[in-house]
Amino acid sequence: MKLYDTQSRQLKDVDVTQERIRMYCCGPTVYRDAHVGNLRTFLLSDLIARVVRLNGATPYLIQNITDVGHMSEDFVNDDKMLSQAKLEKIDPFEIARKYEARFHTDLAALNIQPAAAYPRASESIDMMLELIGKLVDAEFAYVGSDSSVYFSAEKFATYGAISGNKLDSLKPGHRYEYSEDGAKHFHADWALWKAAGDRTEMVWDSPWGKGFPGWHIECSAMSLELLAGHVDIHVGGIDLRFPHHENERAQSNALINQEAVDLWVHGEHLLFEGKKMSKSSGNVVLLKDVIERGFDPLAIRLCFLENKYRSQMDLTWNSIEAADETLKRWRNKMAQWGTGTEVTVDPEIEAAFNTDLDTSRAVMRLREIEKSELADKGSFFRYADQVLGLDLGRPIIKKVLTSQMQKLLDDRALARSEKRWSDSDQLRIELESLGLEIKDTPEGQSWS
Repeated sequence: MKLYDTQSRQLKDVDVTQERIRMYCCGPTVYRDAHVGNLRTFLLSDLIARVVRLNGATPYLIQNITDVGHMSEDFVNDDKMLSQAKLEKIDPFEIARKYEARFHTDLAALNIQPAAAYPRASESIDMMLELIGKLVDAEFAYVGSDSSVYFSAEKFATYGAISGNKLDSLKPGHRYEYSEDGAKHFHADWALWKAAGDRTEMVWDSPWGKGFPGWHIECSAMSLELLAGHVDIHVGGIDLRFPHHENERAQSNALINQEAVDLWVHGEHLLFEGKKMSKSSGNVVLLKDVIERGFDPLAIRLCFLENKYRSQMDLTWNSIEAADETLKRWRNKMAQWGTGTEVTVDPEIEAAFNTDLDTSRAVMRLREIEKSELADKGSFFRYADQVLGLDLGRPIIKKVLTSQMQKLLDDRALARSEKRWSDSDQLRIELESLGLEIKDTPEGQSWS
């Protein structure tokens, strides 16, 4: 099994002869719903874990929940948790638990298998304080003039190995870090512990006074503590490569005096309808939006699978609809092919999974098998679905038309033929309220 390592910029072997593969995936900041772009990253860790399992090893995945200490990228000194709590007028920890629960609901809907643990930053403060203390003692960190504790970037000789960014070329005050004027020794240093100042919520006692953790230290603390000081595969979105993963690597390596991570794996950005997904563009799509349009949430999973994880992809409503139709067709075919449990290894699909997780080639090969003369096609699909996770064996539940439904369908067909579009739209609403999904084609209306 090979994966692309961002640090070495080459494919590297994953030693699946080990009994357990230790994995860490940077989780969500739970102040809002995760959008489908976020979910693409979390799917990546699921796919890697499934391929590891297919190779006979056991993945052990830790995924953190960031519920404290994450300063906004947009507003200096503004904490996302606290801002959302003020907006919704509830306690910040209630905000965290609300969106954490919705995050797990989305993972389940996408058939993403649960991690071994989901440690919360708010419940790991002692762990972080211990590591910060060790970094101070080792002189990799210092107390600034603002009483915050900073990592000394200049003390870490190989800073920039993941991203390619060098300290002498970094501009002061890049947007991911906040600091008080003159508090840091060097502009690229980052906060491990932030002094509370006037802040009264989500603060904790520390040897350096009341405060809260910086963003980067939680992942070092959790990965080192929960994965016994070594990570085989570290997963995250490409947007985390710098500064988050660069800073995390520096912290972790400084603590254990060696590389803490074997492979850094990053998933690429997701566009929607040709644009970066953002509030300002008005194109943020949540999984619930997909479901509300009548699509199977696993259609999103299939869309992602049809693109390589290291390639930027452009998701559209048309591509989601096409994936939804493919799922329906494949499930119908699986029912026709029989309900056996046998799996047949296809060498091409196996190679695709094990060569940098080329799910797009695996899906393409399934389309070839579907059209082929091979016997027992279902066994090939069952093999691939162990990784693809599309639930292709799910039985198709056929809706039975009631006399009321049939009359409404007939009335709507007549309304469309007479170009009474307002009546047609109203009848569609009535039909959908009865649980029918209506689609209009040049050949007429169809329902499911």
